[in-house]
Amino acid sequence: MSGAAGLGKTTLLTEIRAIAAARGCTVLSARGSEQEHTVPFHVVRQLLQPVLAVCTEAERREIFGGWYEIAGPAVGLLAQQAGTAVPDPQGVRDGLDWVLTQLAVTKAPIVMVVDDAHWGDLETLAWLAAFAVRVQELPLLIVLGYRPDELPADAVAFRELIVGRGSHPITLRALNPESVAKLARGALGPEADDPFCRECWAVTGGNPYETVELVAKVQDRGLTPSEESAHLLRDLGASSRGTGLVKRLERLGNPAVRLAWSAAVLGTEISPELAASVAGLPPAEAQDATDRLRVARILTGTRTLEFVHPLIATAVYRAIPSAMRTAMHGQAAGAVVDAGLNITVAARHLLEAHPSNDPETVQQLRAAARENLRQGAPGRRSSLPGACAP
Repeated sequence: MSGAAGLGKTTLLTEIRAIAAARGCTVLSARGSEQEHTVPFHVVRQLLQPVLAVCTEAERREIFGGWYEIAGPAVGLLAQQAGTAVPDPQGVRDGLDWVLTQLAVTKAPIVMVVDDAHWGDLETLAWLAAFAVRVQELPLLIVLGYRPDELPADAVAFRELIVGRGSHPITLRALNPESVAKLARGALGPEADDPFCRECWAVTGGNPYETVELVAKVQDRGLTPSEESAHLLRDLGASSRGTGLVKRLERLGNPAVRLAWSAAVLGTEISPELAASVAGLPPAEAQDATDRLRVARILTGTRTLEFVHPLIATAVYRAIPSAMRTAMHGQAAGAVVDAGLNITVAARHLLEAHPSNDPETVQQLRAAARENLRQGAPGRRSSLPGACAP
């Protein structure tokens, strides 16, 4: 499923997950991240960890078979011991093939959904492209959402996947004026007149995300959906994107801004405690800021946070002043290590932090390079400065 930002991919994929779950399917889901695409097997871990976490150690070993020590580090189930042989990347992919095949047999049918696949890590994209050849033999459906113009140039195998090998491409388009009018009247009532609905379409260009946001703002302001108020729509629409979104965020207060910046730096599956730590907010203040961001339709979630839409995450991240963004990545690296997360997660923040000739940082980057090797992602080792040294 492809289309430009805001055309409804995320909404459709959410609906697919809900329908699949309601029909008794095992649902595996993940989302690529603009900030985390350099973390090896980041998407694989999102897909597999939830279903494997509820298994006992014996059950996990049965699912992995003889591939546990080879593919387990890629999934984040165990750390490969120093001194053991570095796994061949093809062996890791073969192991992941086996795991998905076992899950498809024991937990069939499976629906695997990946949103924002254009931001998926290259290791996951390479594995998906190879594994997709076997999908037609299994009770498994893979559904991908991506922006075609933002696929990484070196994801050659993935490009081949989405144009062949049994794929069924669906391209989303902008809504026509009649569809926008239906959306507007569905939310605002039949009294929304034709000139008002037509202006909704003109302001949003038929972009579903922007249309829904615009209609929500009309409701928030209590505007009468008539020709007399149509001239106000352009300013309302501008507040959903770019500088308008940033100004709307700033009106929520400094703690909310800091928490939103922290969330944008951290990426996906954001721990509220981690976000508060990076933002430098005490728990009560962080909770209040989170509530404000939820009401403003910027963040969603409880146990983990995420942005309501990737467009919002991108706009917030790019709005962080450069020096502050660099400092927050440094904060995030320390917070991630303190939280006991994988060193490769910290490494991506360290690469964005200010170079400081800090021996500890060099050691952490070298440790991340070694971890990448153990996970079967040797290409990531060379991307870490100084990490090739012993």
